[in-house]
Amino acid sequence: MATAKILITGGAGFIGSHLVDALIRQGNDVRILDSLDPQVHPGKKAPSYLNPKADFIAGDVTDYGVFANALKDREVVFHYAASVGIGQSNYRISHFVKNNILGTANLLDILANGKHAVKHVVLPGSNTSYGEGLYRCARCGIYHPQLRTKEQVEAYGFEVACPECKNSAQPIPTPEETGLWCNSIYSFTKRGQEDMLHFVGKTYGIPTTVLRFFNVYGPRQSLSNPYTGVTAIFTGRIKEGKAPVIYEDGLQARDFVSVHDVVEASILAMKTTASHQETFNVGTGQPIPIRDVALSIAKLHNSPLRPEITRTFRKGDIRHCFADTKKAEQKLGFKAKVHFLQGMQELFEWSRRESSGGDFERATKELEEKGLL
Repeated sequence: MATAKILITGGAGFIGSHLVDALIRQGNDVRILDSLDPQVHPGKKAPSYLNPKADFIAGDVTDYGVFANALKDREVVFHYAASVGIGQSNYRISHFVKNNILGTANLLDILANGKHAVKHVVLPGSNTSYGEGLYRCARCGIYHPQLRTKEQVEAYGFEVACPECKNSAQPIPTPEETGLWCNSIYSFTKRGQEDMLHFVGKTYGIPTTVLRFFNVYGPRQSLSNPYTGVTAIFTGRIKEGKAPVIYEDGLQARDFVSVHDVVEASILAMKTTASHQETFNVGTGQPIPIRDVALSIAKLHNSPLRPEITRTFRKGDIRHCFADTKKAEQKLGFKAKVHFLQGMQELFEWSRRESSGGDFERATKELEEKGLL
């Protein structure tokens, strides 16, 4: 497909807006459908970076009529609109299910019952659907553990213990065929989106692709949203002269992938038929301890602040998870290019021009009140 008529839901958001820019640079006709959620866009104002060359529709994916209108004459759909946040999803349950499940159901219902020109749908899944990543025990082999309990942490420490011999194990890359053991309402909704999309795509002969994003970071990530990713939360706190707060011992590791790499993977998925009816991890394959993330951000800001390590176990948190990237490399030709420190430098430069104001303390209090801390 040379150029296409494209709809990007959530196209005013962090990832979606970068995708809009890249697709317009390539000559595509891009339309955006975005509700301008005030948690992400204070005052429901369109962001200054919104590309003026895109056709913008202010509307909600949960509104069937609005969604149907936005889909008119579109050939490719990037369904990137979603409510995001692990802890918050566990007490704003109807909100997350409505936005993520009903919004996706509306899209699929229109594709199943209406006249449309859609030839391909791309959906972001989430690494959170795996729960814990894979581990290798030197004695017992490879296993995929269930989430840790408070009792297990008190007995064996923060590291994941082998369920057979109880020894600590080594985290290893997590491939796409790993079972999905969700750890939050958010991750359940993302898994549900995946299953619904592939089922309807197969039933009606519409090519579908799921890209399981790992921990995406970069410019335009909301610094005012206390439920966003840790890179933005840590950046916002350091800008305010406050120490980043880290649960457990700070050695838990995640796979941090630049938004620019995520956009490249999205476009490659659109352009190759090898992506049809497939699911791919989108990450770097490199685990980075959360403590190192906080230290890197403080160093870039020339801040003397050091992370506050609480040694508190938070219900539902995983210990380690990072991507096995072989499938995306082989079928999509995708390999992440942005080194973490390079990407963090870009986030730092962008954040200097942005205000923060994320109420981390309020978000923490909400988790405590719900018994999630």
